[in-house]
Amino acid sequence: MTPAIAAPPLAGNTLGSAANSFVLAEWRASGTPAGAEPQWQAPLHLHHSDDEVWYVLEGMLLVRRGDEVVEARVGSAVLVPRGTPHSYCNPAPEPARYLLVMTPRIHALIQAIHALPVRNAATLLALFAQYDSALL
Repeated sequence: MTPAIAAPPLAGNTLGSAANSFVLAEWRASGTPAGAEPQWQAPLHLHHSDDEVWYVLEGMLLVRRGDEVVEARVGSAVLVPRGTPHSYCNPAPEPARYLLVMTPRIHALIQAIHALPVRNAATLLALFAQYDSALL
């Protein structure tokens, strides 16, 4: 049987929207130069009502989840339950490619962060609160 529609590669795009129960995004994290400290991709934060999952396709990620740091290599997934402080980074020199499974609210928060004309502590604190999240 021949499929009627061929699914395009997800690379750099998302699947799902505010009308769905989840959004799936394929993203990349730049590598960390040898000898340098890894840069966390987001400030430490939490989502009061939403869970998130990272699934590593290439490279590796470190996911800070509460008081622990989880090393996720190719084929590994990390669940961050709602209410858990978290962030993530790529500590390796090679880029990482990963899937992020999130709720539409988290996806909207990420889009709103990138659309901010001015990013400072006050605007970020207010924005996180609008999306049932907290910047720590």
